[in-house]
This record gives sequence, structure tokens and C-alpha cells, in this order.
Amino acid sequence: MAAGATIHHVEVQLSDVDRGVYETLSVHLARHPSESARFLATRLLAYALSYEEGIAFSKGGVSSTDEPPISIRDATGKLLAWIEVGSPAADRLHKAAKASERVAVYTCASLDNLAGERIHRRDEIEIWRLEASLVDALAERLERRSKLEIVRNEGRLYVTTPTGLLEGSITREAL
Repeated sequence: MAAGATIHHVEVQLSDVDRGVYETLSVHLARHPSESARFLATRLLAYALSYEEGIAFSKGGVSSTDEPPISIRDATGKLLAWIEVGSPAADRLHKAAKASERVAVYTCASLDNLAGERIHRRDEIEIWRLEASLVDALAERLERRSKLEIVRNEGRLYVTTPTGLLEGSITREAL
């Protein structure tokens, strides 16, 4: 856990219709003092929308340069998926694509910084574009203790918070 981090406990009722994943998650997020609310909300959505057995946040926190923010490992510890959040640097994605069979990026930011950059297995990297207004609205509503319902269905995200329903798109793009 990062020093000086604020811990957020989020109970998530996940219905990912597009992937056939239905789970109740108890998510503990350590928010580093330098982490924006938007990044925290994106990280939470990336975790929920990538959820499968073996998923975990990095032990080094968001500032770790050697680990993905979110990873999926098998029972032996082998890295199955490297999941990035925001707008990672090209060298970081290059490293990720060499370290893991699957690489995904969840973002509502521009990835123009990656145009023309050398990235291993560039065409295989999953880019998941989240609608910025949805992420920002979720960021405003996240408390240290929150209960959410997240539904993904046919490229739409529906996030129910105690104060109402948020809706936005999630689209897969090429790098």
C-alpha cells in the first residue's frame, strides 16, 4: 500500500452482460495522494470490467514502474494480463506486450502520444475508451465507502450510485 494513501472500500454488483460475468465484488482501492479522482474512477472501472479469477491491483501502487496497475495471474503466478489505466507511455506498453499475452488499456484520455511509436504486438493491445463524462461523474460520487452497481451491455455502461444512475459508452479501439 502506498504511503499516505486513502483507502476506498467499494462494494460492486457487477453484471457484465457482454462477457457473461456476474459477480459481487468487494474492492479495496488505495488512492495515492497524487492520484486524481478521474484516475481512481477509471482504475475501479478497469478492475470491474476486466474481473476474472486472479485479478489484483499492483502491490507498488499507481507509481510502480515495474508492475501493471492491474494484473491477472494464474494459480502459478504467471502473468496472464497486464491492464493499464489512463495514457501510458509507449515504452511501458512495449514492455507490457513482451511480458504478457494480453494487454489492455482503459482510458478516457487521448492516446495521440503513442502514434508512430514502436510498441511490441501493437495491433493486439486492447484499447477500451470510456466516456469521459461518465468517469468524471463517477469520480465525483466515489466516497471512501461506496456501493455501486455496474452493468455493461452492448457497449454501454450503466453505473448506479446511491445518488442516481450514470450512463455512458465503452468502445474498443485499435491503437
